[in-house]
Amino acid sequence: MFGLGTPELLVILGIAFFIFGGRKLPEIGEGLGKALASFKKGISEVEENTAEIKKSIPGVREISEVQDKLSQVKKVTRKLSR
Repeated sequence: MFGLGTPELLVILGIAFFIFGGRKLPEIGEGLGKALASFKKGISEVEENTAEIKKSIPGVREISEVQDKLSQVKKVTRKLSR
């Protein structure tokens, strides 16, 4: 998670506790949780729309299939070159 370990997270939490106080931290956490949930929902909607667009435009499906096959070949090549 962004290269942060337990000690770093504890320091950040301690600083937040001193700045905002114990009563405000749950509200801040709740707001962050809602924001993350909304962000994840938006990302999944974009991915769904992208899949629908790939299916509806002629030629895009074939290109995406070729790209998938190329990525598979690259993975195999990397494994073989080790």
